[in-house]
Amino acid sequence: MRIGAMILRILRQFIHDKRTMALMFIAPLIVLSLMSLVFSGKEYHPNIGVVSQASSLSTAMEKLGAKVLIYNTEPLATQALDNRDIDALITLKETIPQVLIEGSDPSINKSVQLLLEKSMNQVSTTQVQFKPEISFLHGSLDMAVIDRFGPIMIGVFIFFFVFLIAGISFLRERTTGTLERLLSTPIKRWEIVIGYVGGFGIFTLIQALLISFFSIKVLGIMMVGNFGYVLLITILLSMTALTLGMLLSAFASNELQMMQFIPLIIVPQIFLSGLLPLNTLPLWLQKIGYVMPIYYGADAMIDVMIRGKGWSHISTDLYILLLFSLIFSTLNILALRKHRTM
Repeated sequence: MRIGAMILRILRQFIHDKRTMALMFIAPLIVLSLMSLVFSGKEYHPNIGVVSQASSLSTAMEKLGAKVLIYNTEPLATQALDNRDIDALITLKETIPQVLIEGSDPSINKSVQLLLEKSMNQVSTTQVQFKPEISFLHGSLDMAVIDRFGPIMIGVFIFFFVFLIAGISFLRERTTGTLERLLSTPIKRWEIVIGYVGGFGIFTLIQALLISFFSIKVLGIMMVGNFGYVLLITILLSMTALTLGMLLSAFASNELQMMQFIPLIIVPQIFLSGLLPLNTLPLWLQKIGYVMPIYYGADAMIDVMIRGKGWSHISTDLYILLLFSLIFSTLNILALRKHRTM
C-alpha cells in the first residue's frame, strides 16, 4: 500500500507538471524529427566557377549535378570564390586545368575533387590533356575535420554553458527572494538587468577567453585570422546567451524546468549552426537557422579562424549578435514588470 501510494503521488506530480510531460513525450519527437530532416538532406552538389576558356568542362560537370557559373575574367571569378558564391574555380592554362578550391569545408573539398575526377573522365582528351593542378584559397588538402568543426563547436560550447549557468543563477536570485528585495528598492528595472548582465558578464568573458585559448593553442585547431576577433565574437555570443538565459529563467519555477529549455532552444541551434550545409535542407528549415544566434557566431568564427577574414567580413554577423543581445535585454526589462510596476 505504501509503495502504491508513493507511485500514485509521483504520477500525480508528473501529470500536473505539464512542462515535464511535454519534455518527456513531445520534445524527443521534435528533436528526432529535426535530426531526420538534417541528416536526410539532399546530396550536396558543388557550385563551380569556370572562366570562359575552360567552358569545355561545364557540360560534363552539369550532367553530374553541379551548378556551373561561367565568368568572363579570372578576377571576377576569384572574387566570387572569396565571397563563397562558388566552391571552386577552374581555369585552363595551356590545356592544363587549374583548380582553385575555396577550402574552408573539408566535406565540400572532397565533393569538388570527386566531381572533377568524374568530369575529367568524360571530357575529350583533345580538350584537356593533363592532370589538373589543385590549390586552395583557404585551408589545405590535409585540413582535418576538427579544423572545420572546431570554430563552430567553440561557439556552441560557449553559448550552451553561458545560457545554462546564467539561467539557473538568475532563477536562484528569483526563487531565494533576492530579486524581490531588489525590486522593493528604488532601483529601476533596466538598472537591475544591466547589473546582472555586467556581473555575470565578467565570468562569461573569462570562460570565452579560456575556451578559445585552449581550443586554438592547446588543441591546435586551425587559426589563420586575428585572435582578437575570435575573442570579440565569443564575447558577443556569450552576451546573447546570457541575456537569453536570463529571459527564459523568468518562465521557469526550478532548475529542472530551466533544463527543459535545452532540447528546444540549444539542440536545434546546434543542428542548424553550419555543421552541415544549410542549402541541402528544406527551405523552411534554412529560414529557421537564419534566426538563431549560434549560426551567426559560427559563421563569423569560420571566417576568422579558417578564412583569415577581418572586420569587413564579420561585421554583419557581429551586429546581428549585438541586436539579439539588445532585444533579449529589453525583453528582460519588460519581464520584470510582473514583479513590480515602475
